Amino acid sequence: MHELSLIHSTNRTMQRRVASVRPHVYQDGNSVTMQFQIGEIQSEMLMSDPNFLVLSYTRSMMAFMLFHPSPKRILMIGLGGGSMPKWCYRHLPTTDITVIEINPMVISVREEFHVPADDERFRVICADGADYVASTDDAPEVLIVDGFDLHGQPPQLCSQDFYEDCYRVLSPDGVMVVNLCNPGHQQSINQIRRTFGSRVLVVVPEDGENKVVFAAKDGCPWVEDEPIGEFAKQLQADEALLPSLIQSR
Repeated sequence: MHELSLIHSTNRTMQRRVASVRPHVYQDGNSVTMQFQIGEIQSEMLMSDPNFLVLSYTRSMMAFMLFHPSPKRILMIGLGGGSMPKWCYRHLPTTDITVIEINPMVISVREEFHVPADDERFRVICADGADYVASTDDAPEVLIVDGFDLHGQPPQLCSQDFYEDCYRVLSPDGVMVVNLCNPGHQQSINQIRRTFGSRVLVVVPEDGENKVVFAAKDGCPWVEDEPIGEFAKQLQADEALLPSLIQSR
């Protein structure tokens, strides 16, 4: 038992070291990107419109508003360049938003990406997202999981225990939205289905590099009255579905 605890502690220490890597911020004309490794864009912002959702997967993830158009609370895991937190802060003025980011180096460049300062309804907390959902009683209506480090999605953010904690922490009518972009995405989808049952929808955004998973608790409005395949096609064509929401320019 002592040896197992020591291994677990060592793994956690290694994960935290990876999570303290300073991201690279590049500006090329109107575009500002965050990258952990050169050529691998984690986040992108337009200087001419800092609140616009440039990457298609972020626009797909905002489709949680089909289920909760004006949530009281949103919990986000992963700050990155702050694209989704900024968008929610601007378009949902009555929503309380908490963002969990494990890497203090990422938080240190928030001003370069025009992330709002903390106030009475918006805050960025430096913590491990998995630890946070395991202990919080926030009960958000929307939980957005978009946490990545130097090597991709950390193991603690795609484990069965993590998804069970996400289910527990959500309000009774809550919905979880997860960005998956790793070789083991099918395993993560299977784990989410084991936790949320049949109320799971997988959408491939326009560029096809990510998979966005929507998973809802029983009290959340769902898509049972129309074929899942047709609804997925609508979400994939998010600019046609939500023009007033995502075309902020």
